[in-house]
Amino acid sequence: MSSLKNDRFLKAARREPVDQTPVWIMRQAGRYLPEYQAVRQRAGSFMALCKTPELACEVTLQPIQRFALDAAIIFSDILTIPDAMGCKLSFIEGKGPVFANPLQAADIHRVAVPDVERLSYVYEAITLTKRALAGSVPLIGFCGSPWTLSAYTVEGGSMPGFPRVMKLLREDPILLHHLLDVLAQSVCAHLNGQIEAGADAVMIFDTWGGLLSTENYEEFSLYYVKQVIAGLNRGKALHPVPVILFTKGGKNWLPQMAASGCDVLGLDWEVSLYEAREKVGAKVALQGNLDPAVLLQSPAEIRQAIELVLKSYGGGAGHIFNLGHGITPEVNPEQVGLLVDWVHELSKPYHQHQ
Repeated sequence: MSSLKNDRFLKAARREPVDQTPVWIMRQAGRYLPEYQAVRQRAGSFMALCKTPELACEVTLQPIQRFALDAAIIFSDILTIPDAMGCKLSFIEGKGPVFANPLQAADIHRVAVPDVERLSYVYEAITLTKRALAGSVPLIGFCGSPWTLSAYTVEGGSMPGFPRVMKLLREDPILLHHLLDVLAQSVCAHLNGQIEAGADAVMIFDTWGGLLSTENYEEFSLYYVKQVIAGLNRGKALHPVPVILFTKGGKNWLPQMAASGCDVLGLDWEVSLYEAREKVGAKVALQGNLDPAVLLQSPAEIRQAIELVLKSYGGGAGHIFNLGHGITPEVNPEQVGLLVDWVHELSKPYHQHQ
């Protein structure tokens, strides 16, 4: 028996029956909310906000206080590990994440798993948030995948096609494997720290997995994701902490991802839920997959798009409604409120005969 007042999200992750489809939104604590902008201004910078547990807790709670969401996700960033390794992460308006110290070949030879103390601000934020949520909804922790972290740290930021890491993959795969091995150990330790602090589920964001060919995806991304999942201390209780794996652009590898040890596959909008379900069967739950751009359309179009996503899944257990990627800053919060309420309303008929 769960101690959570609303455990719909966790039940869906375990493919158990629910009364209505649970919904949360990637980047739900973020720039589209005016109350977030106010706290961000108070913090002075994005990283200062991430590294101040009280403020990270405050912005994590904002969408939960505003909307009837079925899960909270801790306010943090997928790139906290390379920052803790000394790459010095900052965010530049219009450019995104930038590392002052990107990894050169000589650095990769010396790279080591960072001291978890350097990431303690994330665990403190989780502890504070869990206390503040008071069992209302589950809290999700997360991190970037080893491959995605390697792409950013070698490149020094976000670059179309990530040419530097792709060059390293071609010219010195052994060195890249060394970096990925250290990053896999780091991601595992960081997610375990989040679980220990109270995260009810964890998510691995393989944002740039879609850059790779099938062979390279399995060797340089999925292999290390499997290592991470295998090393998680998910608890020995009846219900271990579920793991969500999201590979943007990963539509060709759904069966391989479903066999990774994850409980939930996060899907972008490039594949239908029907097609994904056909490919993976009852092996994992599915999360997704509304195109975030739909939230810029009229209420009638949003409602219709929700109906299409629900119909595509087809009812029954194992669906968590989400966007196919993070919510964009220009979205009107009122549209998000409609989305959440309509997902609950429109999904009820799909769960009546379970």
